[in-house]
Amino acid sequence: MSGGSAEAGGMAVPVGGVGPVRTSASARASLPGTPLAASAARRFVRAALSDWAALDVPAADRITERVGDEAVLLVSELVTNAVVHAGTAVELSCALDVPGHEGEPPSLVVEVTDHHPTRVLRGESPYGEEPEYAGGHGLRLVAGIAESWGTTYRRTSKTVWFQLAVAADAEDGPAAVGFDGFGRDGTRLAERALPREAHAVELVAPAPRRAPARRHDPEWARHGALSFLAEASDMLAGQFDEDLVTSLAVQLLVPRLADWCAVWLDTAGGPPRLVRVWHASEGRLEELWRVLEKEPPHLPAAARGGAVDWPWPADPAAYGPGGAALACRLIAGGRAVGTLLLGRAGLVRMPGEVVGLIEDFARRVALALASARRYTRQADISRVLQRGLLPSGIPRIPGLESAVVYEPTGEISAGGDFYDVFPARDGRWGFVLGDVCGNGPEAAVVTGLVRPWLRLLAREGYGVGEVLDRLNQLLGEEAVEAAVEGAAEAVVAGVEAAGVGVGVAELVDAGLVGAGLPPGGGTARFLSLLYGELEPLGNGDGAGGGVRCTLASAGHPLPLVLRPDGSVRTVTAPQILLGVVDDVAYESETFDLAPGETLLCVTDGVTEHRSGSRQFDDEEGLAAVLASCAGMSAREVAERVREAVHAFAAEPPDDDLAMLVLKAL
Repeated sequence: MSGGSAEAGGMAVPVGGVGPVRTSASARASLPGTPLAASAARRFVRAALSDWAALDVPAADRITERVGDEAVLLVSELVTNAVVHAGTAVELSCALDVPGHEGEPPSLVVEVTDHHPTRVLRGESPYGEEPEYAGGHGLRLVAGIAESWGTTYRRTSKTVWFQLAVAADAEDGPAAVGFDGFGRDGTRLAERALPREAHAVELVAPAPRRAPARRHDPEWARHGALSFLAEASDMLAGQFDEDLVTSLAVQLLVPRLADWCAVWLDTAGGPPRLVRVWHASEGRLEELWRVLEKEPPHLPAAARGGAVDWPWPADPAAYGPGGAALACRLIAGGRAVGTLLLGRAGLVRMPGEVVGLIEDFARRVALALASARRYTRQADISRVLQRGLLPSGIPRIPGLESAVVYEPTGEISAGGDFYDVFPARDGRWGFVLGDVCGNGPEAAVVTGLVRPWLRLLAREGYGVGEVLDRLNQLLGEEAVEAAVEGAAEAVVAGVEAAGVGVGVAELVDAGLVGAGLPPGGGTARFLSLLYGELEPLGNGDGAGGGVRCTLASAGHPLPLVLRPDGSVRTVTAPQILLGVVDDVAYESETFDLAPGETLLCVTDGVTEHRSGSRQFDDEEGLAAVLASCAGMSAREVAERVREAVHAFAAEPPDDDLAMLVLKAL
């Protein structure tokens, strides 16, 4: 045991305060802070106990099946707690300690350490929340089962430990065998009498290298069921793909609770769709799928999430020998999302405990499916919005090669940054890089208005400064305020036209539209913008003569030009944001981009990316990175700058990242 002070049962005691101990065996493991950590921890503890029994470690034969299963359950709860609330990697240790005082029984001591060193007040949860959390009973379960437990705080970590007493000698306990699956009388535990309340645990998969444990103890049965549900919860949590959720669900059930299983998903206005079939015997899968596809279950409306006995189908080629089957509607938030059907051979009827366990499991699957559907819908809406905000591609400009990097912060959110490259007046080309102040749908609506305005003004013959003047006036007019106030309706119209088919309420539920937009669009009417026009020189296609560039910046990071010799210069001058002041005249600057020179334009998601108190462009950091790109193509420059931004800090950028690179050939 490690030293230090701990809280155990409400009073401070030294960790390992049971007196002098001799550790007869120990094992350690490091687990990543992912949803799979809990299941890995359970496998680790089971394997350690099994190895100790196989190696005849002193006192290992005194670890009863009950103690082993309690250790697995508590480890699952603590590791899940650490991953969910601390969000760090986890260090796990398991030790078999023998006290130095004669007559005291050995004990199994387990420590779970995360790297979140927050201290708490006496009596509070060590994770800053109630000890109960989704998927388990947290420290309350530890307090209710463990002989003793506590929390150790260190400067850079926090350890929760618990101690379970094992049998005083090898004759104690109903099955004093370690984890090899045999009792002292030589009979397999699986062959012993099984009380009715333990049927649910009997069907849970056995641990590695041991037969299914069967106890004459209702509490042990309940712990086994909780362990199964905890594993299901941490496997299903955070999955945003329906196919993955259904795949995990059937593999969790078969062969633990069933010999075969199938999942149907409800469809809008159509028949349910069979999406997943699983059988313990792989040779029956194809035939089982064929039969089930023809016979989807139809449950009565009264079966709202409850499991219903289902007739065992008559086709032995598909299902195997006769048995008991259950069908269960998958209900989440009062809405049905699908149906679960499973069966186990050799039973006349599913035990009541198993039925309850399956109903609990089905609720978890339904919630995971509902979350995956919401995520998918949000992603679909975002893709529709994004298609309208960004060009489908970058046209090829004579005499130039170009590259674009665009990374919105949210995976399913339309960003406030935007770019465009388009034909302008008299053989010239316009390009723009903008950033709407604010984010979300309000910013997206302003972006959707600005892009077509820019194109129209550029093609009408206005110069670069005049384009910004008129765009500034448009952003300040009441018509824009009304347009932004009606943003939700516009978004819905566009999304419905694309075939997604959602309403304002659904957009609010999805988090893509606020319940009420601020009058006038709030800060979303303010816009930083870099706008320029390109005119090929030389023989008209830019070859040999470069490109003439006219630029104006309205509150935007100033662009940089990289010369072939590696030197970098700033072009154009800073001016006020668009939409802030009505009466302002924007000025432009004209320069020639000579052959081999590269123009880099970025948004503040690049320049202001933070690492602690430092920003990426402090001390001309962006210019230094660009200087190292001499001789590179436009695409290589874009990738080098993007990599430098991401490498600058451990955390990814918290603002949209966009850049446009143009290189004269």
